[in-house]
Amino acid sequence: MVPEAEVQHVLDELQRLRARVPLLAGALAASTDGLVLAQDTPGVEAEGVAALTAAALGVAIRMTDATGRGGFRELLVRGESGYIATYAAGSCAVLTLLAEDRINVGRLHLEGRRAGARIGEVVDAAAAAPDRPAAPPRPPQARSLPRRPTPDSTT
Repeated sequence: MVPEAEVQHVLDELQRLRARVPLLAGALAASTDGLVLAQDTPGVEAEGVAALTAAALGVAIRMTDATGRGGFRELLVRGESGYIATYAAGSCAVLTLLAEDRINVGRLHLEGRRAGARIGEVVDAAAAAPDRPAAPPRPPQARSLPRRPTPDSTT
């Protein structure tokens, strides 16, 4: 499971991505087994999309293996009213984007690949971290990101 602070980083990345790409209707990061990590998908059932993404990912991986095309990188599906694009996000997550039909597909790929790489770094780092002791829950008003030490701090 990805810790809450890292989930917030992933959600922030999804929201920045949606702000950069106006015709993006939704964005969701999920584990490769279909569990939602973070989502910004108004009007769409994120859990169902994550489960379907995992199923499509399984088929895509088998196709790349069977044809000798290497490891999975991305999958693009076009429907009558738009696109669903899925990108590898590190070793244990995927990024799925829902886009309007009028989107520039090259821009979708450019931004999706970049966001997938950033999300992958966060999720993989969290997965590689040694088990952390459970911290007591904070009240909602006290939620803030940890401060990073500055080079000239003495504490």
